Amino acid sequence: QVQVVESGGGLVQPGGSLRLSCAASGSGISVNGMGWYRQAPGKEREFVATFTGTGNPYYRESVKGRFTISGNNAKNTVTVALQMNGLKPEDTAVYYCVYSSTQKDYWGRGTQVTVSS
Repeated sequence: QVQVVESGGGLVQPGGSLRLSCAASGSGISVNGMGWYRQAPGKEREFVATFTGTGNPYYRESVKGRFTISGNNAKNTVTVALQMNGLKPEDTAVYYCVYSSTQKDYWGRGTQVTVSS
């Protein structure tokens, strides 16, 4: 069983920064399966950032140059961060961390990010 827990959301003004963290634990877990999604009110959940199978970061177009995903592997534990700079009101959403294994996806409960003046 894999457990995924996010932290670090909050309220920030436009142009500000936030850093989200995610800790995932479970047997055989790898940073290459980790990613971030978000869901704004009234909208579908959408991809934000992830690591490819070769360990390279991959971003949705609207966050490129502003968001950075990073991760660390340890035995049965992975930590992943999402550094968000230059935040915009349209980045407001609940952000979810996910671990994708070969069999299923494991989601955290999400953390709220609100960008507002």
